[in-house]
Formats: sequence, structure tokens, C-alpha cells
Amino acid sequence: MRKLLPIFALICCFRAAETTQAREVIHKGDVVVVPLRGEVSPSLLMFLRRAEKAAEGSGAAAIIFEMDTYGGRLDSAAEITSVLNRATIPTYTFINSNAGSAGSLIALATQRIYMAPVSAIGAAAPVLPTGEDLPATERDKTISYWSALIRSSALRNGHNPDVGEAFMNKDREVKIGERVIHPKGTLLTLNAQEATERINGKPLLADGIADSIADLRQKAGLKGNIVSLNPSGFEQLALWITALAPLLLLGGIIGAYLEFKIPGASLPGIISAICFALFFLGHYLAGLAGWEVVGLFVLGIVLVLIEILFFAHTTIVFGVVGVFLMLASLLWAMIDRYPGETFFPTGRMLAMPLLNLFIAITAAVIVIAIIARFLPRTGLYRRFALMTSNPPGPSLSGVPREFVTALPLTPGTLGTALTILRPSGKARFGDHVVDVITKGEFIGPQTPIAVIQTDGMRVVVKTAAER
Repeated sequence: MRKLLPIFALICCFRAAETTQAREVIHKGDVVVVPLRGEVSPSLLMFLRRAEKAAEGSGAAAIIFEMDTYGGRLDSAAEITSVLNRATIPTYTFINSNAGSAGSLIALATQRIYMAPVSAIGAAAPVLPTGEDLPATERDKTISYWSALIRSSALRNGHNPDVGEAFMNKDREVKIGERVIHPKGTLLTLNAQEATERINGKPLLADGIADSIADLRQKAGLKGNIVSLNPSGFEQLALWITALAPLLLLGGIIGAYLEFKIPGASLPGIISAICFALFFLGHYLAGLAGWEVVGLFVLGIVLVLIEILFFAHTTIVFGVVGVFLMLASLLWAMIDRYPGETFFPTGRMLAMPLLNLFIAITAAVIVIAIIARFLPRTGLYRRFALMTSNPPGPSLSGVPREFVTALPLTPGTLGTALTILRPSGKARFGDHVVDVITKGEFIGPQTPIAVIQTDGMRVVVKTAAER
């Protein structure tokens, strides 16, 4: 576990450069331009979420999403829609060529839409990944759900909900007053001129046509300097790491347990450090975790080590507080919090982090129970147990068997632990230092112990107070 500190420091430095760069680029009152190009995917969600948090955290005046996409995954579009609807600063979409399929749904989640002279928006029918139509029942269920989502998103941002629904549902008619804008039977797609047509003094969908971001800024009356944010190249990495969060937590917990359980071992500690480092790194890159969660986790480790090294069998306060801080930091790292939200997360924000943590802890308890039962019987464990360093003084380690049997280490013989027994280590019986092992519990140095079983070179002990 001691190897975690330099790795955590590396994580902080690695992410700090990216975060600091974003903070230095964006100033209060700036207009942040965020490209939304290519396929709508989970990695795009990671980037947009990070960009929105950076813009809001720096006090930007507005965010403009420059869009050119033919669509992509509906589940990612739903998540992006949720992110945009959380925004506390004005949001704009500049459709620079295409806002097809899932792109049109994302555009409806922004408060203002501007379109390039030659551009289009719409045609958001759900299809299979192969491009084929969904089966009838699944299609009806999907359209029903998404129609409700689109309507609520459109209403929230001041758009005509019928227009948004007609992008996906060919059975939706768009009618304003007595005029039928779009009849039933086909999916709605609008070009720039159609989308900006004013009917009863209000545009059908888009606020205007703009030749460029600079032109949009002028027509929308935005005063701040234009600042661009681009993908960092690590969003895909963050996607994979956050998806594997339960497995990384499981690996970190099991590795830490084995590091303390097997004296002299270092590989389990290295694996544990790597798992926890990847966990925090992924959530750091995804814009979920900050420096504070890493610091909280390290503080928890320090308190647990203080408990083990200095207060074993005297108090549990340090250990309990340390474990609590470690669990809290792991949970905190997975919570998706936005600037301006309350410190205490809501139930919806906690649902997935709690599930991931529950899965990891449950699996770890099961694996640890199996390891605790079978590990002491393995040759690997005994080999590591014999590799622990001998403290100064006469030792029975490695001496001929007849000298060991000459020492009366019968059940009930009292001695003192010289090293931490975790569960093996060194103990003194009279003038002799002996390799001993417990039945799994940790015993601190200078603790009175008693022999409960001997089997050749194997001496099993427990604390004298337990006799």
C-alpha cells in the first residue's frame, strides 16, 4: 500500500496539466465553443461533460456546440441530453452542415439553435446497429419513450415539442394554427431556411442562419471572447476505465489484503496500487473526480497504517476512520456532480456509484473468505513467510530439527511478538527467536502471545489475552 503514494502523485500531475490548461484558457465572460463532430458515442459524452463543467466552473457566459454529425447511439444521446439540460449558463447549437438522427435530439437540449446556410436537422428514427429497422414491438416502445423525452427536453428549452417528436415519429403531424407544417407519413427533416421560417412571429425551430461561429456570436448578442475546447484524447480511455470500476475496486481491495496478509510480498501491493490508481485516473479524466478524492483516499490509508503499526489491539478509532474515508473517497469519485449543485448528492446521483461499490465489496468479501481459508496451506504462502527478516538475537530459523524439538514450545508456552504477525512473523520465547504464525488475525509487536499448536517447524500462536 505504501507504493500508492507516488502513483497517486503521478495521477494528480497528469490530470492537473489538462485541468489547469482549460482553466487558464477560459476566463469569466468568455464564449466557449465545443466541437460536436462524428459519431455520437460514450467517449463524446465524456468530452462534453468535461467541457460543460470547465465552462461553468470558469464563469463562461455561454457554450456553443458546433455540430456536424449524422447521429450515433441513442443511449449516449440520452446521457448528453441530460448533461445539457443541467447547464446553468446559456447553451447554443451551431449546426455546421448536419444534425442528423441523435444529433437533432441533442440540439433540442440547447436553448438556442443556429444553422449554417447549407445544413439540415432531423430524421431521428431509431434503427438497429446494422441500419435495419427495429422489430415492430420494440420500435413502438422505443418511439414512445423517446417521444416523451424529446417533448420534455424541447419544452424545457423553448422549442416546439411537435417538431422534435416529428423528427423521430413519422405518425406525428406538425400543425401551427390552421397551417399544416408537416403531414403524417414521413419523418421530419428541416433545412436551414425551413427551420428559421417565422410563423406567427416565432421561428419554427432555429433562431437564425449564421455563416460562422463569429457570425452567430454577433447575431446572438454575445459579448465575450471566443474560446475553443477540444477533446483531450483520453475520453475513450476514461470510458473503459469507468466501465471497469467494480473490477478495479475488487482488484485493489484483494491486492491490499494480500499485501498485508503475506509477509515480504510486494506484487499484491503493486497490483493494488495499479488498480486504485487506474480507478481514480479514469474518473479524473472523465471529469468525475478531482484532487480532493485522491487526497481523502491517501489520508484514509495513512490512518489505517497508523492503526496497524502503532495502535494494534489498543484502539480501533484510527482504523475505522481510515476505512470510512477510503470508502467515502471511492464513492465520491463516481458521483457526477456539476458546479452549483448541493454538496450532498441526491438518490439518483448515488444509485450507480453505490451499486458499483456494493458489487466490489461483496465480491471482495467472498474472495477474501476463500483466500483466508486456503492461503495459509499453500507452499507460496509458507515460502514468503520464511523470507521475513530476522531481528537481532538468537534465532531458531533454519537450525536443525533436533534443536527445535529441544525447545519446549508446547501449547500454552508464553512469549512476546517481536514483529507484526500478519499473520506470520517473529516471536521471542525465553532467549530464542522463533518463526510463528497466527490463525489469520493480526498481532502487533510487543504483544504477549501463547502457543496453541506446534507441527514440526510450524508454531501457531494467539494473543495471551485470548487464552
